[in-house]
Parts: sequence; C-alpha cells; structure tokens
Amino acid sequence: MGAENQTAFSEFFLLGLSEDTELQPLLFGLFLSIYLVTVLGNLFIILAVSSDPHLHTPMYFFLANLSFVDICFITTMVPKMLVNIQTQSKVISYIGCLTQVYFFMIFVGLDNFLLSLMAYDRFVAICHPLHYTVIMNPQLCGFLVLMSWVIVFWVSLLHILLITRLNFCIDTEIPHFFCELAQVIKLACSDTLINNIFLYMATALLGVFPLSGILFSYSQIGSSLMKMSSAGAKYKAFSTCGSHLSVVSLFYGTALGVCLSPTVIHASQRSSIASVMYTVVTPMLNPFIYSLRNKDVKIALGRLLCRAPSCP
Repeated sequence: MGAENQTAFSEFFLLGLSEDTELQPLLFGLFLSIYLVTVLGNLFIILAVSSDPHLHTPMYFFLANLSFVDICFITTMVPKMLVNIQTQSKVISYIGCLTQVYFFMIFVGLDNFLLSLMAYDRFVAICHPLHYTVIMNPQLCGFLVLMSWVIVFWVSLLHILLITRLNFCIDTEIPHFFCELAQVIKLACSDTLINNIFLYMATALLGVFPLSGILFSYSQIGSSLMKMSSAGAKYKAFSTCGSHLSVVSLFYGTALGVCLSPTVIHASQRSSIASVMYTVVTPMLNPFIYSLRNKDVKIALGRLLCRAPSCP
C-alpha cells in the first residue's frame, strides 16, 4: 500500500443531512428546537420520578435512567452538528470523532438494555404479581442497571481500541451528521476483518439480545393476558405496558422501517434518515409518550410544575 494512502491525518469531514446552503438555517433551527425539547422533557421526567415517592418503583427507576441516557444520547451528536452548521464547517477532529463513536455506542447500547429491563419489569408485574416486590427489589434493579453500564463501557472501549489500529485513506468524508461506527470503519485502508467481526458480535450483544428479551417478555405477557377471564383485568394489566410498547415500537420500528424502505433512495441517505429517527426523534418523543399515556407521571409532573399555594 502506498504511503500516500496511509498519510497521517487529524480530522474527518461530516457531510451532514444536506449540502444545500439554503436549508442550513432551517436545519439549525429544527435541530436546536428538538434538542432543547428533548433535554427539558427528559429532565422533567427525572425530576418528577425523583421528587414523587409514589414513583419510587422499579418501572419508574428504569424510566428515569432511560431519560438520563436519552439526554446524553442526543448530546453526543446534535451540539456538534449545530456548531458545524453555524460555522459552516464539516470538520470533526480524529479524537473528537472517536469520542463521538465511543459515547454513541455506550448510550445506544444502554437504550437497548434499559428497554429490555423495562419489558422484564412488566413481565414480572403481570405474570408474577405476588412475587413482584421480592423479585424486582432495589438491589436487583440497581445491579441490572450497573451491569448494563459495565457491559456497554467495555464493548465500546474495545471498539475504539480496534479503530486506533486502523490506517485511514485520504478521503475521510462521512456521509452522516455524526461519526457512526460502521461508516468510520468503511473509511479505513487497512484490513478491517477483526473490526467487522466484533461489530457483528457487538450488534448481537447490544441490539439483538435485548430485542429478543423484549419479544420474549411480551410473548409471556400476552400468554398471561389470554388466560385472564375478566376483560377489565386484561385491559388494566395491558395498559401498564402501553407507554413502553409505544417507545419500543418507535425506537426499533423507525430504524427498521427506513432501512426496509424502497431501494430508490440512496443507501447513505436512507441510513442518515434512519439515524435521525432513532437518535434524535425518539429521545424527544419518549417524555411525551410516558407523560401523556401514564396517569401517575402526569400527576407527578403536575405537582412538580405547580408549586404555588393556589394550586391543588
């Protein structure tokens, strides 16, 4: 391989969602609004859960963690995108790109694990209601969240260590608004076999495994609901899963739906749209889904926002 193809470099170029200069102010305003709504919405969920004793349960413990992860998730990508739009620059440093890849892997993995843990919580609550408080005790919940952090931390770190051994070509343009792991690997000039193998393994661990857990939990929930004779009991039990099912459908459905869209759309464009849907839109909508569909959260948010003596 020629020396010119292994030239040391210090930056990548993020092509963003559009190169049309007339669209840049619109994109800046849109993503700034989405970012602020996401941060404020998820922050309100965290404050509501932490301040209301009625929400100190495993389900809302996982929800508060999910809201925190969503804030970090969108912060990993959108601020850099806004800076690049404002400065009319597409540059991201090599270290900055690897940092973005690292934290993106952490928070997307945590999103998957937390959604799976929330499904397991609903499975225990509906299928084993008499043993719920014993099984889903605070120690177990804390341990499950801690183990999720440990797993994604080491998997993400191994990805970064494997990337640092690669040599990159001169053409370092990334057809995304953030540094996506698969796109970064594609830019390498050196052998990426080990990186691709580990990428598939990590996808199975951080994506397929949690999704399988969600599907298994809801298959058991569905089986338990079918055995209930009372329609009211079925509705009451299933209604506790409504918000979580909506979030799961939004998170996994948007990415899969766009990936399976007609092939007339260019692959890189389709991938960028999918990334926007599950990295930006989903974290913004999660607080609305849980607050609008959950009576307890609405009451807690009302108490949080209404502190004046005249409020009920």
